[in-house]
Amino acid sequence: MATKRRSRHAVVMMAAVMLAGTACSSAESTGDSPQVATLASTGSTPSASASAAAARPRERLDTTPEEFEAMLKPYNECLREHGAKPKQDWKRNERPTTRVISKLEAADKICNPLYYPLPPWEKDPANPEAKDFARDVVKCLKEKGIRYVEVGDNGLDIALGGDQNDRESITKGLDLAPECERQIAAKHK
Repeated sequence: MATKRRSRHAVVMMAAVMLAGTACSSAESTGDSPQVATLASTGSTPSASASAAAARPRERLDTTPEEFEAMLKPYNECLREHGAKPKQDWKRNERPTTRVISKLEAADKICNPLYYPLPPWEKDPANPEAKDFARDVVKCLKEKGIRYVEVGDNGLDIALGGDQNDRESITKGLDLAPECERQIAAKHK
């Protein structure tokens, strides 16, 4: 992965040098002051943040744990490239030091917006209908007999068990939530 990234970087740098050389040679022939072309000034390349957002994976409501782990590979690689140890690499009972946590937090600030999977669109805060989706899932769960279920404080999550921490509501709710999410998602399409 790092080799591919270095290769792409080298190609981009070579293109920038070639563009700059072309701009300088044309300026010399016309007698104008030299202007250096940059990738940003060519107007034909999208911004880095736009291309990163397009490449960032998005979970689906039916994403399996294996698929999610595969989605995390670029994120974990980015953490490693920035000197952090991803949580999956920690030993079983390892207690991270403040230095390890600091490195992880610093690397996460760089890697998260580029590579960490986005939530399913139905649960994404950027989706103006996400709160409606959560409300409809709660309604579905109540119709299926879950007594203690409500929309969470942020308006996007489902809270199971209520103040009583009702075990039956939690267990059945966790089992039935994926089915309700699929049903509601199908209706919203």
